[in-house]
Amino acid sequence: MICKEIIDIIEKDYSRDYAMDWDNVGLLVGRDDKEIRKIYLSLDATDEVICDAAEQGADLLITHHPLIFGGMKQITNRDFIGNRILALVRGDISYYAMHTNYDVLGMAKLSADMMNLKQQEPLEVTSKRLEESEENTENLVKSSVKREGIGRIGWLETPVTLRQCCEVVKDIFGLEAVRVFGNPDCQVEKVALCPGSGKSVIGTAIASQADVLVTGDIGHHEGIDAAAQGMAVIDAGHYGLEHIFVEDMNKYLIKKLEGIEIITAPVQHPFMTI
Repeated sequence: MICKEIIDIIEKDYSRDYAMDWDNVGLLVGRDDKEIRKIYLSLDATDEVICDAAEQGADLLITHHPLIFGGMKQITNRDFIGNRILALVRGDISYYAMHTNYDVLGMAKLSADMMNLKQQEPLEVTSKRLEESEENTENLVKSSVKREGIGRIGWLETPVTLRQCCEVVKDIFGLEAVRVFGNPDCQVEKVALCPGSGKSVIGTAIASQADVLVTGDIGHHEGIDAAAQGMAVIDAGHYGLEHIFVEDMNKYLIKKLEGIEIITAPVQHPFMTI
């Protein structure tokens, strides 16, 4: 299958129109007319990932986080990003990133479903679209506005303590530990969930009266300030929540692309706690 054909299939379900303005998604390196027989899936385009993709003969690398964010005036071996781009070009590996468009159209609901949240709503609405459905009884077309956005907010089936909620998050996302701000014995029921970096949604989660925000990349001040305003925070790590992208896209591509081999990067946290 040609690379462009694969991109068209992906973007039918994960349109780039849903990506944030500051983001950089789509085909970032390589040819869209290349024949694709092997796809390598990873959260990040690290040196190790690119090397492994080349060794395994991958034709297309797909990641969640874009390798290229800002404008680049030079692509040389003097820069670590430039080195990675050169490695992709040398290996004739096309490279595609699906970041905040996947966050909105995939990651948000996937993570909330994994936590079995009820009455889910987008945590931070980033787009609205008009949908039409046929009313069977009257054969009338009815219109409704569907809101999409970053993260989800919803309710646990039953209230639990913050400490118990931490154990649930660890079990679901396969984590050894999480960082928590707030009283571990307090009761939580309404959960805001934002895989990745959630500093920017703290205010939204508090305004939505969430008992706890489950996210990553929370600093000291953000954590204690949120707790002071009555909302606990569980920091499960950026990678800790978002590594689910790889397995989810693996299932998606196997279903959509017949005859193409899918290789997945192993779950490997980018840091160690010693």
